[in-house]
Amino acid sequence: MFKERLIRLSYAKKRSLQIVADIVLLWLALYLSLYLRLGGEGWLWPQGNQLWLFVLAPMFALPFYIVAGMYRAVMRHFGGQGLFTMFKAVTLGFGALCMFVFFTHTAGWDLLFPRSSLISYWWLSLLLIGGLRLAVRQYFMGDWFLAGRRASDQMQVGEQGGMPVAIYGAGASGNQLLASLWVGRLYRPVAFIDDDPSFIGRSIAGLRVFSSREVPKMMDRTGAKEVFLAIPSATRAERQAILNNLARFPLHVRSIPGLMDIASGKVKVDDIQDVDVADLLGRDPVPPVDDLLGGCIQNQVVMVTGAGGSIGSELCRQIVNNGPTTLVLYEHNEYGLYAIHKELEGWVRSQKLNVQLVPILGSIRNGGRLRDIMSVWGVDTVYHAAAYKHVPMVEHNIAEGILNNVFGTKKVAQAAIACGVTNFVLISTDKAVRPTNVMGATKRLAEMVLQALSAEPAPELIGDFAGVSSVNRTRFTMVRFGNVLGSSGSVIPLFRDQIRRGGPVTVTHQDITRYFMTIPEASQLVIQAGCMGQGGDVFVLDMGEPVRISELARKMIMLSGLTVRDEVTPNGDIPIGFTGLRPGEKLYEELLIGDNPQPTEHPKIHRADEEFIPWIELRAILMAMKEAVKADAYEDVRELLLSTVQGYQPSNGIVDLIYEKRNLG
Repeated sequence: MFKERLIRLSYAKKRSLQIVADIVLLWLALYLSLYLRLGGEGWLWPQGNQLWLFVLAPMFALPFYIVAGMYRAVMRHFGGQGLFTMFKAVTLGFGALCMFVFFTHTAGWDLLFPRSSLISYWWLSLLLIGGLRLAVRQYFMGDWFLAGRRASDQMQVGEQGGMPVAIYGAGASGNQLLASLWVGRLYRPVAFIDDDPSFIGRSIAGLRVFSSREVPKMMDRTGAKEVFLAIPSATRAERQAILNNLARFPLHVRSIPGLMDIASGKVKVDDIQDVDVADLLGRDPVPPVDDLLGGCIQNQVVMVTGAGGSIGSELCRQIVNNGPTTLVLYEHNEYGLYAIHKELEGWVRSQKLNVQLVPILGSIRNGGRLRDIMSVWGVDTVYHAAAYKHVPMVEHNIAEGILNNVFGTKKVAQAAIACGVTNFVLISTDKAVRPTNVMGATKRLAEMVLQALSAEPAPELIGDFAGVSSVNRTRFTMVRFGNVLGSSGSVIPLFRDQIRRGGPVTVTHQDITRYFMTIPEASQLVIQAGCMGQGGDVFVLDMGEPVRISELARKMIMLSGLTVRDEVTPNGDIPIGFTGLRPGEKLYEELLIGDNPQPTEHPKIHRADEEFIPWIELRAILMAMKEAVKADAYEDVRELLLSTVQGYQPSNGIVDLIYEKRNLG
């Protein structure tokens, strides 16, 4: 395509084309100015010394054009500031020619250039040279004239105040952001940053384009304090590389809510927010497999336990878009249930989705209520996300952790079997693998309950709902993954709050690492994994490489425009403090107990082969554990966990608050 070939031309070739075009336009302006004055007198072609005018006009004009930076400007992003620069350069070139004509005429060398033609030459030069640039911009970028006018109108306001910012990305998105920033008064654009060789060193709308290696020079020359990312087409890996480079400098890096939203007026530039921490991970989410997304949802009745939590609420958002007939929101927290129900109601209404939303208050420890809900609405699929997950909190409240995570899961599973639910998906965690804490041990025990029930064909042997059905039709699946960014209790909101308050940012250990994934990606993978299970499957999600938490804290500080206070920079802004591992916490997490995970049809989901205990044996262990919990016999609880959960190695003594109060006073 001709347009693309022009864009791909080297900078030298583009500059040569512009110079040749300007020479031709100057000649045309000169010819027309003479013709308008002398055409009525039979003048058609230059006569006598008039030929020298066609040599001298470019000689006097082009040096001014070059010095003014007209050939550094990117023509397809030519704006109001560029027009003003062109006006000055053309006028200066015209003035130089006029002075030469005057002095040569005085000296007796007449170039036969009538004085009235001089003014015509000036305005024709402006019209032709400026018109060419506007035409090129229109050809490449569409109608940006109004944006350019707004930028020019706001130039003086922007120069008087506002935070000096650089825009990372000198393409169409960066120019659209520039026009929006000129309209406001909070920010003053001072430079572009881009690694495209066709942009570096040139000028766009009066702003110099620096390469990413020239950030220190850019900061010194412009005084930029913040950087706005305008690179919507960049992959996560590319954004990570950019952020890693910018993290070396005291620049506050921010991202845009959505450039198209700004252009349409849905949001304002004032809504610019801190950079998405997910970009620091450098992982691009894998597109979902559509057949897997809808397999357990489309035209079915779906129930989500823990619907108001971080994972549960995102599961609900994903589910409503995949065509269920009914979505049952089961949650024990009243406000959490209210919030997700109200949000989904608005979404369903705006998208005209044919989904019935059923908000139910209830606890997963109430087996009778669970059974009533599943039977009345005829639930086909259950996503079980309700759990206590905060490691130190469960470590201090052992009984509640076991009753909720283990026996609550057991009651939900038994209700599902009794009511003929087809699919049951448990949200598990990497902390269930060789756990060092009660929370991880309870989640592994919950997995073992489902594995045992999945292998048990006769429900009359499972206890609570004996005799309801002669066949166990429920397909149990467990999905295990690590931390999700921004979930309740995660480090990201904590770090942001600590940075906002001036620090210190607290990390438990300088070597601690964790796997991270975004909530939407984790939820999509959970839904897809649930459709691949054959019964009793344990799936693990590919979480990428583990992240060192201390390095994550350091980058978040730097990308907030601040510096880390340490031995190297004692005058820095925010210190990082190491508080020591908390009860039950370990330095790193794992996703597998055994080895050799099996691939599945999804590249980010693997099947784990994990051992379990048959239901007859496990049921006796659970009964003993329930009695120990009732008696607050936490030594017995620990012994049962040690003998049942493979790899469980507690990292501390029993720190249950009731136990400590009774035994230590």
